[in-house]
Amino acid sequence: MLKLLASGILAGLLCGTALAQLGSSPGQGRSYVEFEPLNTVFLKQGENTRVNFTFRVKSGYHIISSRPSTPELVGTGLGFSPPPDLAIAKVQYPGGQLISFPFDPTQKLNVYSGDIVIKAVIITQRNAPAGSYTIRGELKYQACDNSACYPPRKLPVEFDVKVNKTAN
Repeated sequence: MLKLLASGILAGLLCGTALAQLGSSPGQGRSYVEFEPLNTVFLKQGENTRVNFTFRVKSGYHIISSRPSTPELVGTGLGFSPPPDLAIAKVQYPGGQLISFPFDPTQKLNVYSGDIVIKAVIITQRNAPAGSYTIRGELKYQACDNSACYPPRKLPVEFDVKVNKTAN
């Protein structure tokens, strides 16, 4: 009976330690990508302009590209909620790199690493009121290191647009 009780206590301690380690896994509570802030974008009413959004994937990590190689992985996506008088269009993602990792050397993942640039076009309506606008969005991504892939994350993105009146 005493031996059974000691075994139960030991099993409980091991289970508690495993749960504590699970709660502090290497990928939890961590940011793997940084957004390089944009300068204010200046436009005239009815114009559009190309903008480059630069993201820096931290050293030692990769993020799944916009075209994941398997359906279980979450592809990188950049989305915005612009004000009614502005629009974001023609979002273009760079090509990824096919890399195999030690956790599954038989499969290659399509990933980004280092600096990545996502291109888009900002469009203003012809009747957009002149003034300053803040555009908010987010980068959705899934990070991996050489040991594992981590749960998907969202990185807030924000920048300012200044709309000027067109000359009559």
